[in-house]
Amino acid sequence: MLFTDDVDVLLPPGIRRVPIAPLRSSQAYSLFMLRELGDWVDTSHCLVVQWDGFIINPGLWDVRFLDYDYIGASWPQFADGHDVGNGGFSLRSRRLIDACRTARFRYDGEAEDLAICRTNRAMLEAEHGLRFADKDMADRFSAERRGSVRTAFGFHGAFNLIDAVGACAFWDIYDKLNHRTALRVDFWSILGKLLRRRAIGTAIRFARKEYRTGDSVANASGA
Repeated sequence: MLFTDDVDVLLPPGIRRVPIAPLRSSQAYSLFMLRELGDWVDTSHCLVVQWDGFIINPGLWDVRFLDYDYIGASWPQFADGHDVGNGGFSLRSRRLIDACRTARFRYDGEAEDLAICRTNRAMLEAEHGLRFADKDMADRFSAERRGSVRTAFGFHGAFNLIDAVGACAFWDIYDKLNHRTALRVDFWSILGKLLRRRAIGTAIRFARKEYRTGDSVANASGA
């Protein structure tokens, strides 16, 4: 299923478009994932995939991934044991999705993966018996800030698209993004990868468009 407000999107056979209201902020996305995703899940697990990630090595699927209620790429920036993980390419059980809709689940406006895997992880483990993958298993499942697109089942992150599909295909994807999708937070990571691949023309086009896009987003938000 593809959840989108785009009425003109073309999908291959077998993919169902689910119309939703526009998600105009990260908080709106998080609330949709926490409160509404469960309305559409009737299987034991749900694979969540955002636009900047996908399955890249299907042969690396491991049935043990299903032993966990949540698995996503690890977060190297956290060293307290609550370091799994990223929601942009993640596998979630129906039990976890339901637990996120209970009154005891605390949401303070942070990204939904942080709300699940850090703010509420202890509660989800203690009160619902949910299992989060360990860091090593998480990195086998998905690459983001750690790991490699060559050795993981899937990946997340626009900066990893260059390694996954090449500079030219990255540009084709990036050039179709709408004006709200500025990648300013990952600008230097993306630019560095393009330059290391000697994709100079793509690097220049990316920098120019991101500069214009970033300005338009800042102006639209009143920054």
